[in-house]
Amino acid sequence: MDIHSEEYKIASLNGNEGTLKAIEDAETKIAELTGKEITLIAYEKDQNQEKNQ
Repeated sequence: MDIHSEEYKIASLNGNEGTLKAIEDAETKIAELTGKEITLIAYEKDQNQEKNQ
């Protein structure tokens, strides 16, 4: 699957350990429920794109 969006960009979560832990915990729980290894991806609204519209 290839997802493209001009309105969002990958969220930079470096240094935000609490948020990273919450995402990792959610990945673990979803993997337990589905029996599949999954990865969650965090996006944030791209402020530059909003200004260009």
